[in-house]
Amino acid sequence: MKILTSQQLIGSFADWPSHMQRSIELAATVFNTTPNPRVGCVIVKDGQIVGEGWHSAAGQKHAEIVALERAGELANSSTAFVSLEPCAHTGRTPPCTKALIGAGIGQVVIASVDPDERVSGRGIAALESANIEVFQLKDFDEKARAINPGFFKRHELGVPFVRLKLAMSIDGRTALSNGESKWITSAEARRDVQKLRAKSCAIVTGMGTVLLDNPALTVRTKELGLDEEQLEKNKISLSEGPIRVVVGDHKKIPDTAKIIATPGSVKLFTSRCNAGEVKYANNVEVIPVDSDQERVNLRSVLVFLASQTKCNEVLVEAGPTLSAEFIKRKLVDEFIVYSAPKILGSDSRPLISLTGLSSLDDAINFSIKEVTEVGSDIKTTFIPN
Repeated sequence: MKILTSQQLIGSFADWPSHMQRSIELAATVFNTTPNPRVGCVIVKDGQIVGEGWHSAAGQKHAEIVALERAGELANSSTAFVSLEPCAHTGRTPPCTKALIGAGIGQVVIASVDPDERVSGRGIAALESANIEVFQLKDFDEKARAINPGFFKRHELGVPFVRLKLAMSIDGRTALSNGESKWITSAEARRDVQKLRAKSCAIVTGMGTVLLDNPALTVRTKELGLDEEQLEKNKISLSEGPIRVVVGDHKKIPDTAKIIATPGSVKLFTSRCNAGEVKYANNVEVIPVDSDQERVNLRSVLVFLASQTKCNEVLVEAGPTLSAEFIKRKLVDEFIVYSAPKILGSDSRPLISLTGLSSLDDAINFSIKEVTEVGSDIKTTFIPN
């Protein structure tokens, strides 16, 4: 494989970056393809795009296959731009390398090497053994990883990518002292949260939130604001929805709780010492894990989600205590805060319940990744230092 940068591309190769960018954009049009990565493919012949494809859901055709079908005979001697190294193994679908070879593709250009040990370099080797030139546009590697942060992290570190989402007033409060919180943020911000949910393989909350707010933690499809084409692309993942996860003493959950009464997979993680038998519907599973200072070990929860459910991306929507635990344990990859232009007062509920700091040197520091305006609110995305 030849590794290139965009600056090295001249003449007939000058359009390669735009085609690679298009493949990444196609991949990103799908919310969730877990356990698979989001992948896009563009097939180009004589400078013209003759086929495009994206992977819509696990078990469905991969991006390369869709693009090849649309290109038809024009795929012969063409160049395929793929956001991730084509697979070389048989899973729920046949290997994409075999299809690319069979179609007579002349060159394959990738943005990133697949971290899955079943692929990692094997797809490149299979293509090169069939005399297909393989190139990597190195300056697109980071973009390719950015659309699949959980897929890369699960394969490289054994845990999913974790987003922590909180909403607050400008004085850092999440609800009035009586618990009223609907709604602090705007409808536009709440719609944006639905998109975060749709991107996630699992939504994690704590027992306190279940008892206080009684959330269903589902994706409200109508609030996503999708057109018919977008709905069609995402219909499979949206129909399945993310796994809903509750951390804490499962015996406290009432039978009427929306999170267990609503259809869909629910996993209740409890410490082994609290793992008493309680009968739930078939969609609810109680999972005993190790405890950490009398609390459920959160890393054990994440390892389980990565290894047993192949979960790529997790969204934490919890109260101040569980949110603080995720932060203290350094388990958060992105911290997203929606700030509403309201003041709720000092007797209202805090954003984070974090105590014990005696010096500013003990402060937990983040960097600002992005700031955007969402309706009347400000959305700030932080990443840990």
